[in-house]
Amino acid sequence: MRSLFTVGLIASWYASNIGVLLLNKFLLSNYGFKYPIFLTLCHMMACSLLSYIAIEWLKIAPMQRVKSRLQMMKISALGFIFCLSVVGGNISLRYLPVSFNQAVGATTPFFTAVFAVVMTSKREGWITYVTLVPVVAGVIIASGGEPLFHLFGFMMCIGATAARALKSVLQGLLLSSEGEKLNSMNLLMYMAPVAVMALFPAALYMERGVVGITIALARDDWKFLIYLLFNSALAYFVNLANFLVTKHTSPLTLQVLGNAKGAVAVVISILIFKNPVSITGMLGYSLTVAGVILYTEAKKRSM
Repeated sequence: MRSLFTVGLIASWYASNIGVLLLNKFLLSNYGFKYPIFLTLCHMMACSLLSYIAIEWLKIAPMQRVKSRLQMMKISALGFIFCLSVVGGNISLRYLPVSFNQAVGATTPFFTAVFAVVMTSKREGWITYVTLVPVVAGVIIASGGEPLFHLFGFMMCIGATAARALKSVLQGLLLSSEGEKLNSMNLLMYMAPVAVMALFPAALYMERGVVGITIALARDDWKFLIYLLFNSALAYFVNLANFLVTKHTSPLTLQVLGNAKGAVAVVISILIFKNPVSITGMLGYSLTVAGVILYTEAKKRSM
């Protein structure tokens, strides 16, 4: 029975992670809703509400209170970086196919290693850094072979990947003491409202008229409202699934699943969106994934 529960969790993790990615792409690119900042705002509003319900009412995780103004300032800094990473990823999906987006996103370990050295002076064994060579080389090859390459989309995707890595390193630095550590669900509950406060004025200023356009679209096509609400809820369930899979398996299992998730998302997105792919691009992505797997193994052995 426990094994069936674990399999169900993993299936839910795959469905939510890949589902939100594909639905983001559909809304921003295929449907023509060209407002990634507002879409991210919807995601963060859903995360704010649903994470509170899950912790306060459903008791999925114990409530952890913020104990000082300094701790809240640290959480706010993480929330702002978290916000930038999600916005950058969504903007990139307007211009890049999911397959290439995932290839660039797979370079997170490279940026994590760089930030760890720069900010903490923490150095890994030489073999760990060697495994990062195919990670970067693969993306360079994939970029050269990507039929739908878009420079701005690529820069946004790189920025989102770097911000995601920066958040993980900063989280270890800022919330390092036992009294300040928060589990991922509580951290999301506090970060999401910070992101909402940053995104709301940004969406109104940078995507003028987006609220009126969204209301008009919802009136003209009720399915759009369903897509938007479902997509926003799914953005929260990605985080919930991450938490539950880690809780009932291990962080290493989540890493392994993450390596496979990118490949599965690429295949499904190509089947759905029919975007052209090149042999060079697929070879580059495969090299990046292989590098990430080697990096994970090297990190595990160095512990």
